[in-house]
Amino acid sequence: MKNVLFVCGSLRKRSLNRQAGEYVRGLLPDAVCVDWLDYTDLPFMNQDVEFPTPAPVQRVRDAVAGADALWVFSPEYNHGIPGVLKNCLDWLSRPVVPGANETVLKGKPVLYSCAGGGSKARFCAAALAEVLSFVQADVAETVHVQVALDRHDFTTDELELSSEEKAALAMQAQLLLAKLGL
Repeated sequence: MKNVLFVCGSLRKRSLNRQAGEYVRGLLPDAVCVDWLDYTDLPFMNQDVEFPTPAPVQRVRDAVAGADALWVFSPEYNHGIPGVLKNCLDWLSRPVVPGANETVLKGKPVLYSCAGGGSKARFCAAALAEVLSFVQADVAETVHVQVALDRHDFTTDELELSSEEKAALAMQAQLLLAKLGL
């Protein structure tokens, strides 16, 4: 059994990006256990409170460390990564022991998909590529799926994926499975 941790860049319960993740969950075989990372209680990253590690930070780090891979589903806020997600990534990029170089993200396989308005969240996708590469995550070599959201999606709170977007997410899922040796 392989464990994949999904991370949503939006904290909304009806997040369209969370819906994209739920669609992907349905593409994965029973040999993959999927959980969503709950990071709603993370404090703001602050080196003054970094050690001893705050309990919510340790819980999130443990979840990431226990996963075989991460898949981030994120909207775009103001041409970038949502603040809550960036804060989470900042905590995950920090050393787990004072003065050490090891982090829970270093070498961790990561994929990402972004859904946003007409821009298809391309600025968030570019920022995620930069950040994840910088923190030395093992970013999957693929075209990361970017979903265009329209008025229907926003007014109904229901994600409607095009056949092309479904095919792209399926391709990413196959890449993940290959990376996991499944």
